Amino acid sequence: MAAFENWFLTHIGTNPIVQGLVGGLVITFLNTVGALLVLFVKDVSDRFLDTSLGFAAGVMLTASFTSLILPGIDAGGIWPVMIGIVIGVIFLDAADHLIPHMHFVMGEEGKHTDRLKAVWLFIIAITLHNMPEGLAVGVGFGSGNLGDAFALMMAIGFQNIPEGLAVSISSMNAGMGKRWYASLVGIRAGLVEIPLAILGAWAVTAMKAILPYAMGFAAGAMLYVISDEIIPETHRKGHERFATLGTMIGVLVMLYLDVTLG
Repeated sequence: MAAFENWFLTHIGTNPIVQGLVGGLVITFLNTVGALLVLFVKDVSDRFLDTSLGFAAGVMLTASFTSLILPGIDAGGIWPVMIGIVIGVIFLDAADHLIPHMHFVMGEEGKHTDRLKAVWLFIIAITLHNMPEGLAVGVGFGSGNLGDAFALMMAIGFQNIPEGLAVSISSMNAGMGKRWYASLVGIRAGLVEIPLAILGAWAVTAMKAILPYAMGFAAGAMLYVISDEIIPETHRKGHERFATLGTMIGVLVMLYLDVTLG
């Protein structure tokens, strides 16, 4: 791990904003890999997708605590982190109810409008989903703890692969175009992670005092997405057992990455 950190610092440098940019590029690249898999995978069952998204939920759940909440408490105490969590939840809840978007299982959510096509409603939904992930990676690098930042980047990157595939498969199944267009929908929805990673790194670098608040905010936003978006989506087609097993595997993977890379 020390060798990898030295290589990273030698080639990327010590600027946290540049590091956040690289982190955002890595997780977006892995999301792109997942989205492009739709070009090669002919048939993907709903059970597999639900299991994969359960895995993503497990990774995000564990990362919220091991890479954000607990380091945030170490950096600034319990209250700033708790305040950040509350603000993160309120922000995602407001965005979820005010911004029109669509889930393929749950249908439309947010204010209704006839001007947005279904594909854009779906892209907006996944963008809202991906926002906390990009922000969390940026905050991780901005904190200066490369071990936690690497663990967070790799974990979110790995779970972005099944997420990218799920987005592409869902868009194709909903009649939003053929495989090439479906893969572009998946890629496009993940691009938001790059600027948010930069924003997260810049914010905690420019204002060190907000670090525990920012960590709590990113964690609260991810926990909201898990409870409000991922778990309901994976439990609506009778595959909750497999989704739960996927979640447990995600928890174990993130714990391993946190211990070995952190």
